[in-house]
Amino acid sequence: MAKVKEGRCFWCTKDEDYIRYHDTEWGVPVYDDQKLFEFLVLETAQAGLSWHTILKRRDNYRKAFCNFDVDKVSNMTEADVNRLLQDTGIIRNRAKILATITNAKAFKKIQEEFGSFALFQWQFVDGYPIDNSLKTIKDYRATTYISDWFTYELKKYGFKFVGSTVIYAHMQASGMVNDHFTNCFRHNEVKKIAEDLD
Repeated sequence: MAKVKEGRCFWCTKDEDYIRYHDTEWGVPVYDDQKLFEFLVLETAQAGLSWHTILKRRDNYRKAFCNFDVDKVSNMTEADVNRLLQDTGIIRNRAKILATITNAKAFKKIQEEFGSFALFQWQFVDGYPIDNSLKTIKDYRATTYISDWFTYELKKYGFKFVGSTVIYAHMQASGMVNDHFTNCFRHNEVKKIAEDLD
């Protein structure tokens, strides 16, 4: 049975940006709507690609999509879409760009109904992160029944490019689950952050 390399999760490469993301952001519980929207934009952009591909373009996405201001993104026009299709700093996929604008509008609907997107999102785990205590690569999952459920509900509001795998990646990134392996130094650090939420 494959063991995880001591120190960090197996997917964390020697790339400085990837390591920094793993060591400071991934798995930390997020309750800020703007940050949650950012993660959703980046995760949907990733669909079919590697996370590393998107992570290297994160600053470009920030500029392209108004620093992830959901109000501004929801008001983007066809002219903005055409401009973004010429932007070599992002993934120039028309369907994904249109989905980002559509998702911004759906995100706002949820905010209006629930008071915040965070309240909507965190209901799927009863407001508290799940610690999966992963020990080996065999324990790793790409989807769960919760990501299936979360995805189903998002689609009811009109979200696009949000399959269960994409949404589980979002859950991992935003700390709904702690999927740092138990021999990764971040596992206990993130666990402590979750405990302090009580």
